[in-house]
Amino acid sequence: MISLKTIHMKTIKIFFVLGLFMSCLTKNVNAQQTMNTDKPLDRKQQSIVTISAFTAKGDLLQLQKALSEGLDVGLTANEMKEVIVHLYAYSGFPRSIRGLQTWMTVLDERKAKGINDDLGAEASPIKDERSKYERGKEILRKLTGAAQDSPPTGYSAFAPVIDTFLKEHLFANIFERDVLSYAERELVTVSVLCSIGGVEPMLRSHLNICLNVGLTPNQLQQFVNVIKTTAGKKEAKAAQSVLDEVLKNIK
Repeated sequence: MISLKTIHMKTIKIFFVLGLFMSCLTKNVNAQQTMNTDKPLDRKQQSIVTISAFTAKGDLLQLQKALSEGLDVGLTANEMKEVIVHLYAYSGFPRSIRGLQTWMTVLDERKAKGINDDLGAEASPIKDERSKYERGKEILRKLTGAAQDSPPTGYSAFAPVIDTFLKEHLFANIFERDVLSYAERELVTVSVLCSIGGVEPMLRSHLNICLNVGLTPNQLQQFVNVIKTTAGKKEAKAAQSVLDEVLKNIK
């Protein structure tokens, strides 16, 4: 017959083993979280930042090189075309069109050398039958994590038409296209904002959106480093200042 003392000792051993198991499990989870937090921008993401910065700055010679390197790291031709199309909303048609013309030249030169590049997927048709304004509101809600039903304030109240343009065109027509992810589109956006300068409030908003769509503080720090080598030291310093403020306010 097993004594109560023996049962008690076995029970203690079981709880001790369970405790060790839970401790190891917690350490593994924490390690995984740390690893995810420290995950750097991959080569494709870095290429998106570089292409966006050179296009926004109008540095077409450096852009040619960056576009070829983008193909080498795995971006498709249509993904890079979409990057340049996307940035027109922030740097204007002239920069975007010059970027597209440069891209056409690069593709023609590579084709003449017998290089057949992967074109990649085109944007899928939009099947959502809601108005563009409602679709844009929904996308903006997803990006910011905030409801979009409050009465307009600031510039939206001063010029309501700009609010309509933003929601119907920028966030519906452009962000809705599936060639690039939200995170990739935000990398394009913050790269352009850093490169043109003087738009710190918008940069602050979009850096927050970057965090909302899955980019990490470490990746945004690395983004600033890429800006330093593309847009310039002055632009990187301004971007770092805004990023420091954004990260300081993370709850």
